[in-house]
Amino acid sequence: MPTDAAEIVRASTRLGPVSLVPEIRLYQAPEPMGLWQWTELATGRSGLEPPFWGFAWAGGQALARYLLDHPETVAGRRVMDLASGSGLVAIAAVKAGAADVTAYDIDPLATAAIAVNATANGVAVHVVRGDLAGLLDGPPPRAGDLLLVADAFYERDLADRVTRLLERARAGGAAVLAGDFGRTYLPRERLEPLAAYDVPELGKLEDRDVKRTTIWTLRR
Repeated sequence: MPTDAAEIVRASTRLGPVSLVPEIRLYQAPEPMGLWQWTELATGRSGLEPPFWGFAWAGGQALARYLLDHPETVAGRRVMDLASGSGLVAIAAVKAGAADVTAYDIDPLATAAIAVNATANGVAVHVVRGDLAGLLDGPPPRAGDLLLVADAFYERDLADRVTRLLERARAGGAAVLAGDFGRTYLPRERLEPLAAYDVPELGKLEDRDVKRTTIWTLRR
């Protein structure tokens, strides 16, 4: 059984197109529980983070689709993809013409998955392992930067930190975009919708096979 993080990603998933974004291929697993058990066995560790990196979640698919449909949103910009997971959104940003893309995730298997998926799509993505706290404490994003986040409003503390970071970025002159179908802690009162997509083939991950998923930005 492989022990290297990149080999664990490749051995536990299959490379294939993303439903709403067939221009991009990801290493994806058939279902979450089996992947979670397999990665714990492969690493010899229990209590690992859920393997969010093994799937194309609704918000990420919608946000990636939006970037490819609206390349003017990202072209020539420095882009940061927060809680990147599989790297889907970061990869879409590169393909849409971003000047520089960095993907952040706290899970070492996720950072391996981002690198593996970027290579599979022939793009360059800077990968940083770290918590959002480091971004909150560090220098604010520059004016003209673009912050992207998808599917990160499912837990209160994470949602609060993401929202603070997006607001800090906007105050510094950066643009922000989020992809989410309306999870529990989505701060709707601070957001305005830009577009929506029906994301298919989600039955293994969500309560319905198709989820209407919105692209949001902060209210001015």
